[in-house]
Amino acid sequence: MVHELPAPVGAGVFNVYTGEPAGSTVPTAAALGLEPPRFCADCGRRMVVQVRPDGWWAKCSRHGQVDSKDLELYR
Repeated sequence: MVHELPAPVGAGVFNVYTGEPAGSTVPTAAALGLEPPRFCADCGRRMVVQVRPDGWWAKCSRHGQVDSKDLELYR
């Protein structure tokens, strides 16, 4: 069964780390998995992000919240 990533971090129009159009360069720290997403992939809005010792959560005002724990099944 194929699952789609939640809208805030899924394949969208915008880069989730820079807010620029998709396909732009991903910062090195993000490529290494050291940075949480900061921008919504669907609308490009800046998300509210909370970093915890065991992960992070990010919330887009339009597309909802996603937690790093929820993304474990996509690895």
